[in-house]
Amino acid sequence: MGTKKDRIQALVYTSNAGHTREYAKLLGEAAKLPVYELSEAEKELPSGSGVFYLGWIMAGQIKGLKAAAKKYKVYAVAGVGMARTGTQLADLRKTNGIAPTIPVFSIQGGFEMDKLKGMYRLMMITMKKTVAKGLKEKANRTPEEEENLRLLEVGGDLVDKANLEEILSWMDQAQE
Repeated sequence: MGTKKDRIQALVYTSNAGHTREYAKLLGEAAKLPVYELSEAEKELPSGSGVFYLGWIMAGQIKGLKAAAKKYKVYAVAGVGMARTGTQLADLRKTNGIAPTIPVFSIQGGFEMDKLKGMYRLMMITMKKTVAKGLKEKANRTPEEEENLRLLEVGGDLVDKANLEEILSWMDQAQE
């Protein structure tokens, strides 16, 4: 039986504001795997290829995952969003219908309204107002809620190679 590295032939991602693209490139470089944006992969990567999929998170959904899973063998999934790295894993698995045998990771990317595109930008304008108002009114905010409020109010790019440590560790173990 081959290793996961033998089976993972590429990293495939979907990005809106660019954080997921940055992580995919960092991870591809570290793992020495080719990196494709999903639309590019559909032209370059044969159906059934083994992939590690990264997608941005919107309302709990890992964008592009369903399309990637229809065409490729997804061996692991990472969602990139505002929440701290390593959090919301059970929710991501449940919301996206990810089998228990597939590793799920979450990575903190950031929030930059000016980088959002299309209808997602319009949706986030409304969401930002609602969530920020709720957080401001909350008496005892957790440190994570404080961080999310700051991100909503001023934005920020939190892409950091250190956020990939758990994924890289998993990939190293999978190669043994």
